[in-house]
Amino acid sequence: MSDRQRFSDKVVLVTGAAQGIGRGVALRAAREGAQLVLADRADLVEQVAAEAIALGARVSVCKADLEHYAGARQLAELAMADFGRIDVLINNVGGTIWAQPFEVYREEQIEAEIRRSLFPTLWCCRAVLPAMLEQGGGAIVNVSSIATRSIYRVPYAAAKGGVNALTASLALENAEHGIRVNAVATGGTEAPPRAIPRNSTPLNEQELRWYQGIVDQTIAHSAMHRYGSIDEQVGAILFLASDEASYITGSVLPVGGGDQG
Repeated sequence: MSDRQRFSDKVVLVTGAAQGIGRGVALRAAREGAQLVLADRADLVEQVAAEAIALGARVSVCKADLEHYAGARQLAELAMADFGRIDVLINNVGGTIWAQPFEVYREEQIEAEIRRSLFPTLWCCRAVLPAMLEQGGGAIVNVSSIATRSIYRVPYAAAKGGVNALTASLALENAEHGIRVNAVATGGTEAPPRAIPRNSTPLNEQELRWYQGIVDQTIAHSAMHRYGSIDEQVGAILFLASDEASYITGSVLPVGGGDQG
């Protein structure tokens, strides 16, 4: 684990911070000197905040639904009220809700996938941009996915393809203002079972087979033939967020053991 202080005196916003990759990002950033604003709609985010405070970080918590602009605006306003600036935004909200062939998806499921995996990133970028423009710089890292080329999750793939396009376009538009925008396309990642699952309905036998198809494809397409760890994803995300990546913008970095997505 790094003992560097890459985020000393920096205000870092992490969305989807209650568990998984978001929790990992928050705690490592705390170890590296960040002041944190942690966003999630689950009460579990309070536990992560307590862990970060124990590591020496100053932390604010925003419980908001980032699928709507009002929640993203609430996050940005809290950060400015408590810290007076926004140096880094890590957009981590998203994730497949259903795994099934596209013809099986219902209209409301497709819309829910897009709302979950595109709009929080879109809205949060929009919400923090005025502050970054005013202060003359900042870094945004969007968590995307190599699942833009995948089976059984076409709506999720479309949402993450939108995240990649947003990343490139926003980077081009704001490079002259000192704002860097990059993405990490995460591959399959080993993580503890989610305390609050994205889909609370137990999978039937057919749905389990479809989900296993995703797992099999992910491992087969990785040159390393394995899933990654949360720490491996966190390392890439915080590299792009740090000044070590000061000459990188508009890039999507695949972190999938050789799977380019």
